[in-house]
Amino acid sequence: MSKSASVSSTPLSAVLRWLALAAALSVSAVHADDYTDVNDLVRSGKLAEAMAKADQYLAAKPRDPQMRFIKGVIQTEAGKPADAISTFTKITQDYPELPEPYNNLAVLYAGQNQFDKARAALEMAIRTNPSYATAHENLGDVYAKLASQAYSKALQLDGGNAGVQPKLALIRTLFSADPKGQKPGASNSSSGPVTVQPVPAAAAPARPAPVVPATPPAAAPAAPATPPASAAPAATVSAAEKEVEAAVRAWASAWSAKDMAAYLAAYGKDFDTPGDQSRKAWEEERRSRIVGKSRISVKLSNLSVAVKGSKATAKFKQDYSADALNVSSRKTLDMAKAGERWLIVRESTGG
Repeated sequence: MSKSASVSSTPLSAVLRWLALAAALSVSAVHADDYTDVNDLVRSGKLAEAMAKADQYLAAKPRDPQMRFIKGVIQTEAGKPADAISTFTKITQDYPELPEPYNNLAVLYAGQNQFDKARAALEMAIRTNPSYATAHENLGDVYAKLASQAYSKALQLDGGNAGVQPKLALIRTLFSADPKGQKPGASNSSSGPVTVQPVPAAAAPARPAPVVPATPPAAAPAAPATPPASAAPAATVSAAEKEVEAAVRAWASAWSAKDMAAYLAAYGKDFDTPGDQSRKAWEEERRSRIVGKSRISVKLSNLSVAVKGSKATAKFKQDYSADALNVSSRKTLDMAKAGERWLIVRESTGG
């Protein structure tokens, strides 16, 4: 990853945000099911299966922009930026009226510190759809990164220039205050973290369409009134529910921190591993997928817990982002009490 001598090598934090787009071209129910199936595989991390199904679909419909877009996202998540760049570039050549592929190209270029190419791609996205808010925001971030590099170079050439340092400091402040930038505790580089937001597979367009603001999360339910003294059984259940909730949030925190010891310890010995994997193979796969990411964020909302004896079920909305992917999904954890701890024995998505 090329950079000037005065620019930090801290990797770009590229974060996907799920966008809801109003489709301007009708899609048959059969095709919609195909898209949904592949998207579900991507969300569950089954990238090889998702790619195989996308390729099978494209063998019969090679020009389909929707599935080609999804394929580009799969390649990005699989750590194949060159293949993803090729896929999105070909979509822009065949469908120059679509802004979203230009946006995702910009994200990939920015991740390689090719900010001039990222700027050109975003300008094309805005030219095709002037109301494309995400592209405007991303372009601002790219311009800020270019400015930061220029100011850093100026300081390198003339360290006594008193007018440059305040400008560079202003950009640092701008990004350090940006909630969608680095996670708390991450170090700030001299050039500041930059977030550019690609459009994910689930929002792949059939034609240019306006961005619809994401539905805000539901308000947290009001806390129940304190039960009377005679309601001792309910208090016991409430205590167990709190223990389960604490265990679930600790699991999510360990995942976000890439703390593999704590993450794997959250799973019981009887955990139902996906497919026919052995526990050892599953742990090795999870370790490679988690440790290999430059950043991970796992946020939970709308968490509900049901406890029955030594068994419990936790259901919640999970917002997962890692490098070039952001997935929002419903998740269910089946848990069992082992000694004083609640451990995961089964997990499923979509429940």
